[in-house]
Amino acid sequence: MSQTGTGKKVAVILSGCGVYDGAEIHESVLTLLALDRQGADYRCFAPDIPQHHVINHCTGDEMEQERNVLVESARIARSEIKPIQSLHVEDYDALILPGGFGAAKNLSDFAFNGAEVRVQVDVLAITKAFVDEGMPIGLMCIAPAMAGRIFSEGVQATIGNDAETAAAMEATGVKHVNCAVDDIVVDELRKLVTTPAYMLANRISEAAEGIEKLVEKVLQLA
Repeated sequence: MSQTGTGKKVAVILSGCGVYDGAEIHESVLTLLALDRQGADYRCFAPDIPQHHVINHCTGDEMEQERNVLVESARIARSEIKPIQSLHVEDYDALILPGGFGAAKNLSDFAFNGAEVRVQVDVLAITKAFVDEGMPIGLMCIAPAMAGRIFSEGVQATIGNDAETAAAMEATGVKHVNCAVDDIVVDELRKLVTTPAYMLANRISEAAEGIEKLVEKVLQLA
């Protein structure tokens, strides 16, 4: 297999651990696996902030607990993780954000405010720094809902084909493009790559196809 990412360094921002209140674990691991298979070096980061809430992943019920986004993300990263405040754009060639509700609850408030979405201050600062330096960014699942705040008006992105979510994104300036689960949408001008992942996937293999394409394209753009 051609290793398009050999020697390239990629920062991965996680949002906790678990689809309902943090980073989607399958998406996160598939991202790291794809980066490794492509010969890229990666480092995981997360905001050192409280989670919005904690969800019991057996029942879907909210729990009376408090957890920290960085501490929970460390579970996925096998402790190899740093606070997002220590992420310096000049040390990396690209940036990728897996999805999961943590992207819409911890990295932003899209889950609650839709078109009025605000991106967490440290996440917004670092993503805009990558944009300003002309470096590629990959967003998957619900993470592209932040694209309108990170990029300029008219940025192309996808979350799949959910009309209500797409409409909320378009209200923030995104040009939403419907996309199959195994495909990607590329905004060549802004170097943004997006894929639906578990917004559409019914099996881990379906999510993997789009994520592998996203990682490969991000590395090509780097």
